[in-house]
Amino acid sequence: MQGFKANEEKYVESAETIKVLAHPVRLGLVNQLITKGPSNVTSLYEEFELPQSTISQHLAKLRSGNIIKGTRKGLEIYYEVVDDKVRDLVQMIVH
Repeated sequence: MQGFKANEEKYVESAETIKVLAHPVRLGLVNQLITKGPSNVTSLYEEFELPQSTISQHLAKLRSGNIIKGTRKGLEIYYEVVDDKVRDLVQMIVH
């Protein structure tokens, strides 16, 4: 059995991921991307009825936490969830 110190880095990473998700809008965005697939900012701010700047700020936090990534298609960037553990966690707690 390994002690805390042996797994501390894993716990720190997991805690950081949970911190990023610990906002209702970010949790909703991740759930939306899981259920509807890759989406652009326009479709997300229309769905959430929030300003585009607010959605962009939350997407930036999710990107910096390596939870989502963006792929450019023409002039648009489509975001998708890339962390399978987050995908499983969100599906478990939201549904």
